[in-house]
Amino acid sequence: MKLARILFIFFLALIFLLPSHAGTVEPGASAGKAPHVSDHFDGQLYFNPGAHPSPPALGQGQRRSRFGWVWRWILGPGWPEWSEVRDITPGAPPVDRVPKGSVLITPVGHATFLIQMDGLNILTDPIWSERCSPVPWAGPRRHRSPGIRFEDLPPIDVVLVSHNHYDHLDLPTLTRLAEKGVPRSIVPLGNLDLIQDAGFPHSDELDWWQSVRLSGDVTVTLVPARHFSSRTLWDRNKTLWGGFVVSGPSGNVFHAGDTGYGPHFQEIARRFAPIRAALLPIAPFRPRQSTDTLTIHYSSVHMGPADAVQAHLDLDAQVSIAAHYQVFQLGADGFDDAVKELASTLQERDLKPEAFLTPVPGQTIDPATPYSGSYGLLSLAK
Repeated sequence: MKLARILFIFFLALIFLLPSHAGTVEPGASAGKAPHVSDHFDGQLYFNPGAHPSPPALGQGQRRSRFGWVWRWILGPGWPEWSEVRDITPGAPPVDRVPKGSVLITPVGHATFLIQMDGLNILTDPIWSERCSPVPWAGPRRHRSPGIRFEDLPPIDVVLVSHNHYDHLDLPTLTRLAEKGVPRSIVPLGNLDLIQDAGFPHSDELDWWQSVRLSGDVTVTLVPARHFSSRTLWDRNKTLWGGFVVSGPSGNVFHAGDTGYGPHFQEIARRFAPIRAALLPIAPFRPRQSTDTLTIHYSSVHMGPADAVQAHLDLDAQVSIAAHYQVFQLGADGFDDAVKELASTLQERDLKPEAFLTPVPGQTIDPATPYSGSYGLLSLAK
């Protein structure tokens, strides 16, 4: 049984921990719904513009290197021990809705946020499952329970899913939301069939910089990210990834999804300034020390605290809120490493702690309210 679990974790790492070379093309590969070749789609696969040159298809030796790196990454020494899975007291049930001109943001955990703005309730990358995995019996397990009980969610108007990795596109949770009556979902190109399987009455798929209207006052735009996609060993980069900017009378809220650092943050700021709140990942950020090229690629598609702080500055966000930490162990970071390094980076950059919050899941944040010591920063996030 132990060997089976190790092999399954190895499989998961190949799917959504290890980024691929963007130019690798399999015979018959398809790019889903992409209408034309673009600066991030080569006619067969999606890629990150300007990130790395696209190498030729992997030879046998390169394939062995990739599999060997993952095997060493899983079984090698130095894995930090995370705390035992533990429950936290969930936050109070959120208000049903906020009026036009107001915004409240409640972190649920990982990349799941409840964004309440201008009369709408928006849920990002929802996952209430115990594991981020194609099966319920193996795969990365939660180390923190969701900050809001599923039963306490207010009526949700739309779900935003940034890409197809299991920790962001969780079909069991999405199916529960559709059964609960959520009417709409929005995904990047190529993910429409998968999200429709969850049962939403209406779904949209967008390319970077495309927008759809959520109401008479509110629009959502898919914006670039530096990442990759896969749910099996055979669909690498066949669907698009991205972040979202939700724009309304209350301002612009940016959900980065999962991304490495890059010039896209400055472009997002140019198009959507001012950014009232930015939801930015801060982990995983500490791949094992290696001269392996694949390790470098791994770092290029995830942000650590230092990169996240630079993204916060590039965006000129009124406040940033940390995501992607202390829920699923997806890298070689210790449980508190990302939060501690974020605090030290803010100090080094002469930024106040309230510029970039690490709230306890379930705490509701009002970007319009100056920090008063009520948010769970480093001392409360342990």
